[in-house]
This record gives sequence, C-alpha cells and structure tokens, in this order.
Amino acid sequence: MSRRSLYRVLLLAWFASPATAQHLTPAPGQDMNPFLELDLMMEHAERQNRHNELGSPSSSVSRFDMKAPAAARREYDKGLKLLMQKNEKSALPHLAKAIEIYPDFVSAHNALGSAYLDLGQNEEARNEFARVVSLDDHLPRAHWNLGRAELALRQYSAAVGSIQKASAIEPLNLNVRLALAYAQFLNQDYGGTIATAQELHTRKHQGAAMVHYLAAAAWQAQNRYSDSVNELQSFLDEDPTSPAADLVRQTMKQMQDKEHQAATPAVTISYGPSVDIPTGQLTLRGRNTLQKLREQQEVAEAECDDCGAASSASLAIAGDSRSGRIGGGSASPYDSGFILRSAVDEVNVLFAATDHGRSITDLQKSDVSIRDGGKTPAVITSFRNEAQLPLRMGLLIDTSASITRRFTFEQGAAASFLDKIITTRNDLGFVIGFANTILLVQDLTADKKQLSNGIAQLAPGGGTSLWDAVVFAANKLGHRPEEKHVANILVVISDGEDNSSSATLKEAIESAQRAETAIYVVSTKAFDPQDETSSVGNGALKLLSERTGGAAFFPESISHLKGSLAELQEVIRSRYMVSYKPAQFVRNGQYRTIEIMAEKSGRKLHVYARKGYYAEASRGQESAVR
Repeated sequence: MSRRSLYRVLLLAWFASPATAQHLTPAPGQDMNPFLELDLMMEHAERQNRHNELGSPSSSVSRFDMKAPAAARREYDKGLKLLMQKNEKSALPHLAKAIEIYPDFVSAHNALGSAYLDLGQNEEARNEFARVVSLDDHLPRAHWNLGRAELALRQYSAAVGSIQKASAIEPLNLNVRLALAYAQFLNQDYGGTIATAQELHTRKHQGAAMVHYLAAAAWQAQNRYSDSVNELQSFLDEDPTSPAADLVRQTMKQMQDKEHQAATPAVTISYGPSVDIPTGQLTLRGRNTLQKLREQQEVAEAECDDCGAASSASLAIAGDSRSGRIGGGSASPYDSGFILRSAVDEVNVLFAATDHGRSITDLQKSDVSIRDGGKTPAVITSFRNEAQLPLRMGLLIDTSASITRRFTFEQGAAASFLDKIITTRNDLGFVIGFANTILLVQDLTADKKQLSNGIAQLAPGGGTSLWDAVVFAANKLGHRPEEKHVANILVVISDGEDNSSSATLKEAIESAQRAETAIYVVSTKAFDPQDETSSVGNGALKLLSERTGGAAFFPESISHLKGSLAELQEVIRSRYMVSYKPAQFVRNGQYRTIEIMAEKSGRKLHVYARKGYYAEASRGQESAVR
C-alpha cells in the first residue's frame, strides 16, 4: 500500500473513533510532512466544493456557454450527471464530446478538468483549467481549480498566484480564502498564511473554523507554540463539536507543556459541508410569501433608528477609514455608524437637488435650510457646489436567475449609463456582479472600455446576495485613501429579492453610511398593484436608497430602464456639500436625524441626502462627524 493510501486509511480510522485516535507520525527514516492529514482533509473538502459548484455553478457561468449548441449541451448534461454521481470515468467521453462539438464550452472544460482532478490525472486537469482561464478569465472557479491542479503537481508558488486571482474576483468566498491560506502554507509562506487567516477572521466566517487550524500549523512551523495554541482555541470556540475537538485539546495541552514543545505534534480537523434551507420543496407561492416575510422583517429592523443605537455606535468609530484605523483591534466589516475625523464636531453632508427630474446646479446657501436633531445648526461652516467632484462609483448588477430574460437589455443599459457618467480621468468606477456570490469583474478604473468589458463578462444564474454586495462595495469605497473630497456612490440594478446574503439590509445601510456612500437603486421589477408578489424587494430597495442619501427608481417596465438611468445621471451631477456644527451636540452614542430642504424661485425641490448619523461617545480623540 502506498504511503498516501496508508495515511488515507489511518485518517478515516481516526475520524471513525476520535476518542482513541493517535497522532500520525512518519516511520523512522521517512521524510514525511507532519501535516499530511491537513493535505488529505483539504483534498476532501475541495472535492466536495467542486461537486457543489458543478451542481450549482452560480459563480462559473460564462457568456460563452449561452451560445452552446443543443447537441453539445446534451452531452454536457449527461457528463455532468455522471460526474455528480462520482462516476468520473464514464463522464469523460460525454464531456469530451461536448467540447468537440463546441470547443469554447467553458463549463464542459471546467467539468472535464474536475473529472481529471478527481481521477488523479493532474496534468490533464491543469490543461483543462488553463483552457478555461484563456477563454474567460473572469471566472473565479477556473482560477481556483487551476490552483488546485497546480497544488496537486506541487507547483505551490503558481498555485498561490492562481488562487489569489480567484480571491480578487470573488472576494467574499470563504472557501477561496481557505484555499489561499492552504496554498500559502504549502509554499512555506507562513506569514502569508497567518495574514490570510487574520483577514478572514475579521469577517463573518461561519463554517470556516479550519482557517484557525491553518494559522496554528503556520505558527507551529515557526516554533511559535503559544500563538499556535491561541489559534487552536479559536478553532474550538468556533467548531466545538468537530470530530477532531478532543485531539486538538490534547495537542494544545502538549504544546503548553514545555517538555513537548519540540515534538511538533500534528493535528487534524473536520470540515463538513454547509447545510442549505430546503426552500426547493416550497411551492412558488410559498417561496414568494417567505421572501416577502423576510423582507418585511429586514425592513422593520432597518427602519428602527434607535434600536441598538448605543451598541452600534460603540462599535462604529475606531478612526478614519481613509487614513487607516486608529482604534485598537480589528473592525468587523459589518460595524455600524459614522466615522469621526477632525478636531471639531462638524457634519459634512453631500446632497443632490432636482426639480421634476431636472438637476438644479445653481443653488446658493440661502436656498437651503437644515434641521439636525430637529434643531437649526449652530453655524453653517461651508456650502459649495460639488457637481464636478470626482466620482468613485460602484455599479452593482444583479446576475441572479430571476433576471435572466431581461439580462441582456440590462447589460446594454448599464454600459451606456457608465459611458455617460464617467466623464473625466478623475472619475473612477468598478463593476460587481452578484448572484449567490460577489464577482468583482472590473476594479476601479477611468477606462470606459474596461468597465464596459467588465459588464459584458457577466452572465445570469443563481440566487441573490444583494446585501453582501452592498457591504463589500461600500467598504471598498470607505477604505480607499483619498487626498481630496470625492463623491462615493453605488448604483444598484436589481429586483431587490435578496435570498443568499449573510449580511442584513440594516448592515448594508450602516456600511454605506459609515463609508459616506450614497446608494441609488434602479429596480428591474415593474410594480403591478394586482400582483402582491411584485412588491417583494422594492420596499427594501427604497429604504436602502433613502437611508443612505440616494434615490430609488422604479421603471414601469424594463423598456423604461434607460430612462430611469438617464434621470439618475441628472441626480448624480447635481451634488452639493454642506458642512455645519450641530446645535446642542452631545456625544452620547444616539442617532441624530438630518433633514435638508431646498427651494429655488419659490419652488420646493426634491432633495436626496442621508437621513442621519450616530453621535459617537467621545473617546478622548480629536474627531468630527462626517
């Protein structure tokens, strides 16, 4: 029996009876990696992830696949079915035939590579995944699988590069970050492993306790046993029922005993598949009802300004996100509140004004009145027209299965909108597609062609992680260093029916508020008063925009989408910045409302501005509300 097969049998026996498990140690004279069981567990986890991805390829949809001929798709479906049944050998000819019929069939190449990888034909697997990357390099799964094949071939440095590309495109995918930490560990980049684990730990990472084991292994490799013990304790805190829990406790005890520190004991972990709510068993009406109830619950939570305000504010302000945090510890991406930054209690509000959809660009300070906490500000310190303020804009496009029929039209409308709104080299935009996962298909750039190409890369399929997309995009803008004032804006094109996010609507709103980012939404679902399900999502979109100082547009039909985007362009280009000191301001952690009103030539204007902020309790640091 080969050494690898022997360890596979021993590992299975280990997990079958964890109470009597013994450490796996190399035989005398063998050059054995003490973390071989980690390799086996990651291989098992990755295989499970590949099969899950093949069964629901929300992040692996390519625009090329939409052109696949029926004959090629039939062969692919046959091969995929066999592959899901773990009958890789029988799947091979069907997948190969699909590619013969249609050489640019990205999903078929990906499935064929997965079959080769499961069969241990690693060179063939790498060639297939490399082909996928050459055809469509925006697919995170392709880069991830290429990295897996490179790991199998012990090309560790190349694997790190491939998985880093996957993570850059799909930044919220926990499994990709786990795979990156693993690849870094095998590449003996222990500092990189620990940094990746620490970054992942700052996010919500339920089900990813394995990252702490990876960090523990990296610390152990550097003889930093105390740090390794801390990571193992985090692993136990997050996954106390793991089959390896008792073994980890034994290992920790050994590490804490100085007599055993030089033994470098090995540990192993359990990495189970996630469990999904079986909504597929519900009727269509039942799913719509459930979705509506979820939306109502999230809207009610987000509308409650004072609920948990003190606790939210206490987490909110550790420093200026544009210049680096100055508080202690790591902040969660789901913290709430506004950021304080200068020596006076001064509020800066970016707002826009329109008259029946027409932008107003000549307002004076005398045309504007402000109420902060129901009171007139003590003093307005500045008022200026910011129509030419550089834009930092994220375009978030819903790519879920629910918008498949109208997706091509939406792509064209979105590309046209970006072409008109990015007007100078100082304006920067990025493009995100969101379904079950978040895909950053184009990072910040002033190049309109690159932005348009990013939109063109997207293809529909999967669920909707709208709130996760907003949180990620808002944090991206909020943490970007800027030398001068800029306008942070998110434009969301979606039907608003979130069903896959780990974040909530309230967390999405608070993330945008903290990053001083106005959110403008354009609904792709026409409202029909005779259809109660047509309002699902629209209420949440309206609240999201109102609470962040943006606006919501609800075209009567998809054909009116371009008109709504044109109106949005007018709103974005009619911006002002007003700064003031609130009257009777007290740093008590409470939520303070803002109301801005404007008139021009006796006509009341429509004003778009954020609705309030948290008055952070003073911590003895010089700062001001932005």
